Amino acid sequence: MRLCRSRLAVLAGITVLALHAPLSRAAEPLPQADAATLGFAPDRLARIGARLKADSEAGTIPGAVVLIARQGKIAYFEAVGLRDPQTKAAMTRDSIFRIYSMTKPIVTAAAMMQVEEGRYHIGDPVARFIPSFGKVQVGVEKPAAEAGGKPTLELVPPKRAMSIQDLMRHTSGITYGFFGVGAVKAMYGDVLKSDPDNAEFAERIAALPLAYQPGTVWDYSHSTDILGRVIEVVDKKSLYTALNDRLLKPLGMKDTAFYVTDKARQDRVAEPFANDRSLGGGVEFFDPRQQGRYESGGGGLTGTAMDYAKFLQMLLDNGAQGGKRYLSPRILAYMTSDHMGTGVVPGPYFLPGPGYGFGLGFGVRLANGISADPGSAGDYYWGGAGGTYFWVDPKEKMFVVFMMQSPKQRLTYRALMRDMVYAALVK
Repeated sequence: MRLCRSRLAVLAGITVLALHAPLSRAAEPLPQADAATLGFAPDRLARIGARLKADSEAGTIPGAVVLIARQGKIAYFEAVGLRDPQTKAAMTRDSIFRIYSMTKPIVTAAAMMQVEEGRYHIGDPVARFIPSFGKVQVGVEKPAAEAGGKPTLELVPPKRAMSIQDLMRHTSGITYGFFGVGAVKAMYGDVLKSDPDNAEFAERIAALPLAYQPGTVWDYSHSTDILGRVIEVVDKKSLYTALNDRLLKPLGMKDTAFYVTDKARQDRVAEPFANDRSLGGGVEFFDPRQQGRYESGGGGLTGTAMDYAKFLQMLLDNGAQGGKRYLSPRILAYMTSDHMGTGVVPGPYFLPGPGYGFGLGFGVRLANGISADPGSAGDYYWGGAGGTYFWVDPKEKMFVVFMMQSPKQRLTYRALMRDMVYAALVK
């Protein structure tokens, strides 16, 4: 069902390798090392696989893949349970998952590469690249004038232009139509009908009112989808081609794409239980085997745990990998700093959660405490509506990739992974 390509997210040519250039270390799998030498207690790490195996056998989850890396090496990389509960195919390390909103950090990183090249500044208005956003209005819902009446929607001009930074931090005023209430949100329900391409999709969004004044409220949204369209306009190529040229190909993320059209790879696509395909709001899991026109920068990529690990290792290595620099260390530090401050109000569904602010593409931890999940001040994370999750802890020189296809269980296992990984980190 093509409708879910970006509505699924609640809950993304300077770096092309030369044709005959030698493969860098980044294009190879991360090296594996003894867990104890990386500071983990092996018996405590083993609890993770044992718990997931038991839960798979009990029918709580189909299966999962967990990859834990520290100091540039893999301490733990296991696949447990079933890749497809219908066929009973076993989960494998190279299983391909719908990563949904874990697309957002990749797309934001690609956009910041354009910023580093001087193609634009994040304070620039979105209308510079998509002119129709220069006419966008803000919807203000007025209560009914009398009992039993209906609220009215008044359209007012924005107090300032929507910026690229607003797209990156979800303060654009754009929203999603599949969660929350209100007249404006209801108008976003059909933006993906008939499988538009990214240009057409952006025009549909620009024709709708904003839910909030730009720069005032954090509201999870189609913002990163519009950012993906900006990337297309600037690079003059499709979003996938731009991402592939800038990040996916040079990093060796060979299984990451919007669609799994290669028949040799289609059997590797992980599936949820038949009764666990809903992402909420009437949105169902999409079939990545079916080629479509829409390339959702906010929630459309599929990929493997190892592919995503290569992206995260680049981030943890301050923007460089395999002898190639993708982002400046200072730009990356800027991206993973809080961009909300006191000027942005958390919306009704503030997904980063207590103890977190939001940077450019990531939830950013502000303090060691406050959050119910263990971690370190400065860690950053995001997850996908289908059950995938990652976090990077620069203080511990560690990142974790968790891949699962179970919308119902996604929050439970995000918390479980945090608890069990930090419990195993003893040095």
